[in-house]
Amino acid sequence: MPPVQRTPQADPTVAMRPGADAAGAQRPGADAAGVQRPGADAPTQRVSAASAAVGASAAKSASAADDAPTTRVAGGPPAGGPPTVPPGGGSGGGAGGGKGDGKSNRWRTIRRIGYGVVAAGILVPILMFMLAYIVQDVPRPGELQTNQAATIFNSDGQGVITKVIPPEGNRTEVELDAIPVHVRNAVLAAEDRDFYSNPGFSVTGFARAARDNVLGRDSAGGGSTITQQYVKVAVVGSERTLTRKLKELVLSTKMANQWAKDDILAAYLNTIYFGRGAYGIAAASNAYFGKPVGELTVEEGAVLASSIQLPSLLDPEQNPEGAEARWNYVLDGMVAAGTLDAAERSGMKYPAYVPIAELDNGDQSSGPEGLIKNQVLAELSREGIDENLLNTAGLQITTTIDPQAQQSAVEAAQSNLEGEPEELRTAVVSVDPRSGAIRAYYGGESGVGYDFAQSGLQTGSSFKVFGLAANLDQGVPLSQTYDSGPLTVNGIKIGNVEGESCGQCTIAEALKRSLNTSFYRMMLEMDNGPQAIADMAHKLGVAKELPGIGETLTEPEGVGPNYGIVLGQYQSRVLDMASAYATLAASGRHHEPYFVQKVVTSDGEVLLDRGTPAGEQVVDAAVADNTTSAMTPIAAYSNGHALAGGRPSASKTGTAQLGDTGSNKDAWMVGYTPSLSTAVWVGTEEGLPLENSWGGMIYGSGIPSDIWKDTMDGALEGTEVESFPKPEPIAGVSGVPAWTASTTAPATREQTTTSRVVPSLPEVPEITTQNVEIFPGVTIPVPGVAPQTTTQNAPSRPGNGGQEEESEDTGGGTGGGTGDDSDEGGSPPQNRIPGLESPAIPGAQGGGFQGAQGGSPQGAFEYAPAG
Repeated sequence: MPPVQRTPQADPTVAMRPGADAAGAQRPGADAAGVQRPGADAPTQRVSAASAAVGASAAKSASAADDAPTTRVAGGPPAGGPPTVPPGGGSGGGAGGGKGDGKSNRWRTIRRIGYGVVAAGILVPILMFMLAYIVQDVPRPGELQTNQAATIFNSDGQGVITKVIPPEGNRTEVELDAIPVHVRNAVLAAEDRDFYSNPGFSVTGFARAARDNVLGRDSAGGGSTITQQYVKVAVVGSERTLTRKLKELVLSTKMANQWAKDDILAAYLNTIYFGRGAYGIAAASNAYFGKPVGELTVEEGAVLASSIQLPSLLDPEQNPEGAEARWNYVLDGMVAAGTLDAAERSGMKYPAYVPIAELDNGDQSSGPEGLIKNQVLAELSREGIDENLLNTAGLQITTTIDPQAQQSAVEAAQSNLEGEPEELRTAVVSVDPRSGAIRAYYGGESGVGYDFAQSGLQTGSSFKVFGLAANLDQGVPLSQTYDSGPLTVNGIKIGNVEGESCGQCTIAEALKRSLNTSFYRMMLEMDNGPQAIADMAHKLGVAKELPGIGETLTEPEGVGPNYGIVLGQYQSRVLDMASAYATLAASGRHHEPYFVQKVVTSDGEVLLDRGTPAGEQVVDAAVADNTTSAMTPIAAYSNGHALAGGRPSASKTGTAQLGDTGSNKDAWMVGYTPSLSTAVWVGTEEGLPLENSWGGMIYGSGIPSDIWKDTMDGALEGTEVESFPKPEPIAGVSGVPAWTASTTAPATREQTTTSRVVPSLPEVPEITTQNVEIFPGVTIPVPGVAPQTTTQNAPSRPGNGGQEEESEDTGGGTGGGTGDDSDEGGSPPQNRIPGLESPAIPGAQGGGFQGAQGGSPQGAFEYAPAG
């Protein structure tokens, strides 16, 4: 039976649907005839989101038949209610806010962002490259600060004292023409075989570095051309970052465009590291083969070229197999490039090289010259020549060190200590009085050890010279006489060694005999004696402060100097004593001592040139010259230490005793001619008792005077013999007046010698009460101790005749010794008061002793200067 045909019914909700108008139920895109599906010719009408929402709400409230079964009628809407229109308006229109259009918009945005990122990734590096190319300057080879060794020369500008090697090694620049062609070809075969044709950089190498950097691989980098390697070493550094690699690429490109290839290769060969501390091909040639670069063979050039890749790991001594494999690679590369004949290559053998242990880098800093280098560097720093200039400018530093004087000082120190106890140390400094130039400097045998020339040391009687100068400065002439007999001050008895006396004698005679009592009386009669002596010493050249000690020549807390200053209580440096005596030699004109005469860079720029310093007149010439006059007899009077050829000199010895031990710890000889002032000290690092090889005590008139004479004779050999100027009068008296010893005060000293014959020692008698000498010539009564012993003669030194200021008496108790001045007799006291001892000087730190100043309340002495 045919299906029942139902009559279409009007939809009561049609007025509520979106897109309907007043005429009926017309859906979007439909016309008056009926429903028009998407694709119809009628234009699509869009309904706003607000209208859609209203329509949806009205449809929901207008009919409850939505839950009833829906029956579709052909050509009409579904029975039971109208179809629901999706919120988005369906596929053909609507508000556009549905799921379909939302996804489309989001993807469209993502695509646009992606395109922008890609574009930026391409354009930004290009723009950065262009900007860097325009802005970044490429330094010319001469403008680059490549590290170069600084060379320290003698005063003649020829002899090399030592070199200052930069922390990462030495460089020596050479012209490209000086490098053999086969050596250049070996380097090209090893590092950049298409150097002359490439654009200055490797694209694949840069891409590989960028990839590894992004992935965080440790191997980022590599594959660099010679141009890139040069830029990395000389300009951008070795940090493995993409920024650094980009800068390297920019500079390499610009260099390739602006520099000739030969210029780049020359800069590279003078800059790159070859191992063994050698930067540059010239330094490498010396380090590996001990020859100039121009003498390198093909085989040797290939060795150097093969070391560039891994300098330390491919050293032939450290890794012979790896080094030879790389060497073969280089030679084969030369054959492939046509720069080496295959037949010649086949007969080549790995060349001999210099063992590492035999390398000579010119750095002699481990010997005595090392201490000179330290002083030179310190002086350069004070002059504003910093470490950067020192390491990069190839400085040529001409010092004041005279090669003849320096050799004499070193040989004198070494020869006179040879065979002596190994704990003995010495320091020698020679200064030119006319300029302050330091002509010789020996602070110790080790260039990396203590510098005793810079250490604070007790000076003993060598300090009496400053007391004499201060007295002259107050208008008291050398003819002034003083009682030399014993005296007691605040309960302390002051006398002279061995009872030495000249009665009422001139101060000049007292200086020659080094009489404590005369100088102590002189100081007491001076205006503010202790301070006047300290001021004079400072004016002449004794430092006002010392590292580790602080203010010199004074007591703590600003008390001022002790009365013991005139006898050498306080510490001074060997350098200061040489400088202060040099001021006297220059008639009172002081020149600050200095090491550096001239500094020139490798390109000829003069950074420093002292010329001849003018100096400063610090004391009247009459004061200085009269002091010199009083000192001139002493060298000859002191065990025959007059200079060779009758050359005039002025000098003074000194010895400081080691507390209450009866031994000495510091021994000095300081003296000068018009052209050279030299100070010598002998002691130990730990302040131990000074004894010579046969057990005798060492005094200033012994080993120190021997070193002084040998140094001065050697330094002055071949020079003009000069005399001191005649002094202007002070209080009507010029120089040392004639004086005759009183018959009532005969000298009581007995002559001895520095002969190494061991003297016999007398027995020590037992006495229950005796005066105890707390330093030579200063005694106090102490019960229950043994007395000082008597003296006996020792064999005389050959050729030593007449009285000597520092006769060498041999004494009992601790053994014979070389007597210093008349206050330094060879028979030291056998007992001292416990606790009355000189300040200990602990081991040096950083080239200077760190002991505190010695001293005690005025009128008392707690140390024992013996000279």
